Amino acid sequence: MNGDRIEHLRGLAGPIENAAIDEWQTGAIDRRSFIRFARAVGMSAPLLAAMGCSRPVENGEERPGGVVRIGMPVPAGQINPITVADTGGVCMLSQTGEYLALSDHDLTLKPMLATSWRPNHDGSIWTFTIRTGVAFHDGRSLTAADVVATIDRLADPANGSIALSAFNGVLSKGGTRYVDDETVEFHLDAPNGSFPYLVSSDNFNAIILPADFRGDFEASFIGTGPFRLERYVPKARASFVRNDAYWGAKALPDRTVFLFYESIQAQVLAMQGGQLDVLLKVPVHGAQALLADPAFDVLALKSSAHEQLHMRTDMPPFTDKRVRRAIALCLDRDQLVTGMFRGKATPGNDHPFAPIYAATDPSVPQRRKDLRQARELMAAAGHADGFAVTLTTERFQEIPDYAVVVQNAVKAIGIGLSLNVEDQAAFYGRAAFGQSDWLDSAMGISDYAHRGVPNTYLTATLGSDGPFNAAHFRNRDYDRLVAGYIAALDPAAQRDSARQIQLLLLDETPVITAYFYDWLSVTTSRIKGVRPTAMSQLYLDRVSPK
Repeated sequence: MNGDRIEHLRGLAGPIENAAIDEWQTGAIDRRSFIRFARAVGMSAPLLAAMGCSRPVENGEERPGGVVRIGMPVPAGQINPITVADTGGVCMLSQTGEYLALSDHDLTLKPMLATSWRPNHDGSIWTFTIRTGVAFHDGRSLTAADVVATIDRLADPANGSIALSAFNGVLSKGGTRYVDDETVEFHLDAPNGSFPYLVSSDNFNAIILPADFRGDFEASFIGTGPFRLERYVPKARASFVRNDAYWGAKALPDRTVFLFYESIQAQVLAMQGGQLDVLLKVPVHGAQALLADPAFDVLALKSSAHEQLHMRTDMPPFTDKRVRRAIALCLDRDQLVTGMFRGKATPGNDHPFAPIYAATDPSVPQRRKDLRQARELMAAAGHADGFAVTLTTERFQEIPDYAVVVQNAVKAIGIGLSLNVEDQAAFYGRAAFGQSDWLDSAMGISDYAHRGVPNTYLTATLGSDGPFNAAHFRNRDYDRLVAGYIAALDPAAQRDSARQIQLLLLDETPVITAYFYDWLSVTTSRIKGVRPTAMSQLYLDRVSPK
């Protein structure tokens, strides 16, 4: 495409799109970051194509037919789109339900039930165009009214929606408004430059349901997706068949069968025994045999998932940031990645900005193990001889092993660390201050799932009023910087705010984020086309034999 054509299209674009183009053309951001940002703000397909950024068409023979067998964890409870929060439950939602957009493996948004979106001048109102010709599995047509009812349901505090962790302070009940059958406007509580992610698959509860949905999702699994429910047996299995009335390309497999397992060991044995074709999620800990077996393909997705080690900033000795920084300096992050994760992770730098985020500033110095500096900080804080403290955590995947690593590491600066490893129900409790070992412990480790943008981590887990602020961290400068980052519409402003947040958290160190671990799925080497996401969705409509 020639330069005149690009300039013509730039003339039709708004200031937000042109700011992104300027950033790319001056080399401030790379091509991948430009595409990701362009998709987020709804840049038009012709302009992306003119910039040489249209996606290549995947080639390869696709053969329809057959059955795909998947192993996965038992869903934790009833499959309710409003309250589901576990790996198994989210995977079940994605088998029949669809989102307005899909947050792809590289965090690029792809249109799904919305064909386009765009912000107003300051990102306080976002307008989405809803796809036409889409039918729910019961034959009713999808319209904007269904989108409004779905998102309003999730934004209503009375419903106990898990999606509120993303919508809190961003979108309130009544803010989602019907314009016409093909148009929805989101009137936000405050400007938000990343809002489309919050109504995409990144907000895993946000599958679009009929406006008159009244519950009992398990009876029908009603949705708009390429598969429809055949049978669901709680705690045991589920099966789905091709939806021949699907709006897009018809699914290749005739049928998918999901088997639920209580342990990863049982899943590994079933995979090795040829009973399964796919494992939804495997941790490095407990699945080494599969990861090293050439009979299986490992699908590794870089993610922002991490374990957060918090220190209560309102309780001695952690009221002194020098103590918190000293503990952080005891950890060898590269060794954690190679030893505990066999390389299937990326070192963290004690803030939520994972390397996969376009706004993350890689020039911020990486914190590394430095016992000399750690001892100096402890002495300056009046703890040259160390102290004793208890670390409370959950029995989940590699977390107990990580707790032991921390326990051994801090011995070098005189800290006697006792471990209290609880089952998850006891650890999380009611997930409210005063009623949760997670949120009330002086020091603890908790698991945080992947997100396509860091907003929820920044607000819910570290904001002064954050409901999951286990560190009890309160810093007005931090809150101000986060508000600026979230409101920013152009990549330069996002990156500037992100850098300042990264530096502030390195100085304050209310939490330690030592690594971001990869999402790992495993398939037999006989099939192709399995598409997992690091949010627990699993897409099987393009699966065929190799």
